[in-house]
Amino acid sequence: MSNESKTVAVLGAGTMGSGIATVMARAGHRTILFDVNENNLKRGIETVHGFFDKSVRLGKLDATAGQAAKDALVGSTDLTDLAPCDVVVEAVFEDLQLKKEMFGRLDEIVSSSTLFHTNTSTLSVTGIASGSRLPERVVGTHYCNPAPLMKLVEVADGRHTAGWAHKATEEFLGSLGKVCVVTKDRPGFIVNRFLIPWENSCIRALEAGVATKEDIDTAVIGAVGHPMGPFRLLDIVGLDIHQQVATRLYEQLRDPRFFPPPMVERMVAAGDLGRKTGRGFYEYENTRLFGS
Repeated sequence: MSNESKTVAVLGAGTMGSGIATVMARAGHRTILFDVNENNLKRGIETVHGFFDKSVRLGKLDATAGQAAKDALVGSTDLTDLAPCDVVVEAVFEDLQLKKEMFGRLDEIVSSSTLFHTNTSTLSVTGIASGSRLPERVVGTHYCNPAPLMKLVEVADGRHTAGWAHKATEEFLGSLGKVCVVTKDRPGFIVNRFLIPWENSCIRALEAGVATKEDIDTAVIGAVGHPMGPFRLLDIVGLDIHQQVATRLYEQLRDPRFFPPPMVERMVAAGDLGRKTGRGFYEYENTRLFGS
């Protein structure tokens, strides 16, 4: 796959979908952000535009490039608009049947050479690929959150992923400025296999009164060298997303380290999901899910 401009679609206008769409538009690709819900789609586009506007204000992107990136993005609630796509990135809710159905419907719309990428990290790439009549073109591409700021993408082949699809995927991700790591199609891949138990440990330490959230975050940044503490990161990801990912991994691996602590359940029940709701472990006036 050449580095020339492509037509790319991102399915799902939530946190990850909006972030991935930002990456695509910034790289100069014509980007279609798809969502079945018009309100979600509007919020997603506003999030992407807000990222570029802030990048321009901070001098990280010149005004012409910022406007070009915004112009590269369009929204749609109609799957048939994805017909010209070279790459489709699926970032919808972590539901196996839903993901399979999306790829099955797209089989009837896009070219047989279109790459299908799934951003899952808890479900089987092989299982998702089974929804397509061409499972050889389906590749797992798990973008680290927040996608516009994190360079790492985990690449996982399904059982029937073809060599050409894997190669084209790595080339495409490289054109986005991403760093690829290859992992097997296993629950959690590399990052969440380590990250989820660690985040749960930090939450349990907070629950036990070991230290405040501020001091735990400061300790992790200062001693471990992470760019962000666990509670700031969880607020960006969303406590509801953490709960879903942790629960799915626990169900598959049966390792108690993956089971979300009671505090997570209470926060989700209260609607304190993180930055997107204005309150999580911290409170926020600006609810934009990612900044520049």
